[in-house]
Amino acid sequence: MQTFSYFCSAMKIFTAAQIHELDNYTIEHEPVKSIDLMERAARALADAIAGQWSQDVPVVVFAGPGNNGGDALAVARLLMEQGYQVQTYLFNITGKLSADCAENRQRLLSKKGRPLFTEVTQEFDPPRLEPGMLIVDGLFGSGLNKPLAGGFASLVKYINASPAQVVSIDVPSGLMTEDNSYNVRANIVRATMTLTLQQQKLSFLFAESQQFVGRVQVLDIGLSAEGTERIESQYTLMEGADAAALLRPRNAFDHKGTMGHALLVAGSYGMAGAALLAARACMRSGAGKLTVHTPRRNVPILQMGIPEAVIHTDREETIFSEAVPTEGFQAVAVGPGIGTTEQTAIAMIAQLRRAQCPAVADADALNILATKHAWLQQLPKGIILTPHPKELERLEGQCTDSYERLMKARQLAERLQGYVILKGHHTAVCMPDGHIVFNSTGNAGMATAGSGDVLTGILLGLLARGYQQRDACMLGVYLHGLAGDLAADELGQESLMASDIVSYLPQAFRTLAG
Repeated sequence: MQTFSYFCSAMKIFTAAQIHELDNYTIEHEPVKSIDLMERAARALADAIAGQWSQDVPVVVFAGPGNNGGDALAVARLLMEQGYQVQTYLFNITGKLSADCAENRQRLLSKKGRPLFTEVTQEFDPPRLEPGMLIVDGLFGSGLNKPLAGGFASLVKYINASPAQVVSIDVPSGLMTEDNSYNVRANIVRATMTLTLQQQKLSFLFAESQQFVGRVQVLDIGLSAEGTERIESQYTLMEGADAAALLRPRNAFDHKGTMGHALLVAGSYGMAGAALLAARACMRSGAGKLTVHTPRRNVPILQMGIPEAVIHTDREETIFSEAVPTEGFQAVAVGPGIGTTEQTAIAMIAQLRRAQCPAVADADALNILATKHAWLQQLPKGIILTPHPKELERLEGQCTDSYERLMKARQLAERLQGYVILKGHHTAVCMPDGHIVFNSTGNAGMATAGSGDVLTGILLGLLARGYQQRDACMLGVYLHGLAGDLAADELGQESLMASDIVSYLPQAFRTLAG
């Protein structure tokens, strides 16, 4: 799959196969022996553990037969050198250890002081796991490609039933790095903390995985920067520097005519708030002018709530019923609070079909499209859709988990040759070329009515300013989450409202620019 250069600066998220490829590239081109690279990783892991748990905490290490187990054995040795009491179990059921795992077994056994070490080849008498203990989970890592079963599944259940804290090396054992749709969730380690190597794993970004990964800390183990650059990735995680690079400075001679004119079609009677939130967010995102098309009964609320906007009234008192010509507008957004009556549905698709500028469809526009699936074919290329998970499922069908939902969002973006912003804790921007960019800002306090309307307004304002759809989507979701984070820092997550996100947009822009 093609990957364009403008994603190179963002943090790539590799598949399990690509992680293995990057390891091999580092070994070959640094060059470094694989056992020395494992030692480098183990030192980072041991230091991170020592930074969280003191030396009086008893440690039990469970090591598997592969390289994840080799990491665990090396960590056991390094923790012993730092004064920890460590009891280590190596599971060698088939009599086949990876070369580096076997080498680290010998290094551990050669330690002075007779380390507490048990190699399990058949029967396993599990240790007593008590409160105050720390389990180091090094059974299986990113190379796992099928659910755990048999004795390993029983061991995982024993770990999960214990009162001890658990730190997993790279990936909680049993969790696969991408697709867990057909995994057996009872057979996945539930870690207190996951110390993952070099980069986030795709499955860590899904809601279902939170119960397994716990707190995640990414450890830089010095894998090849050149290799990272060379390996193409379908997924990236956007951070502050990536978003800041997208900001467009204002020219000293700019005026409202050069800052873009936006059209917002929003609100039905009783839903003026959706229009007001989106309108305020649009103006706070830099649009030079904004026209809001809304039913007549919403006019007083909008005139008072956002006097900076021009109000264009629909012929109907309570619903959106007629499309607005888009000549003279630089961007249009349709959907917040418009309702789903048949008259509104016809006006909505007419509005999007005739759009002569970048367009955003959100909220009720998506609900209408979900009931009139054939209309999706009439959407203009470059359209931006902003569904939350349930809206995406109404459009594309029921999903078993977040991975399947993400794949359906990607397929929709590719089919429409548009942009699908799948909203969530790690909002995913699905591009027409199949690339997916995850956002790194936002918090649970933003799970509140109207938050999506604010995002629509931000996107509309950025598009009107002249940002291309790709940049508007990435910058928009980042700013939306950043404003929510700044609001939560000040107000707390429990009390956060959508209007607070709008209020903190100026600070979000300043923070990003600074």
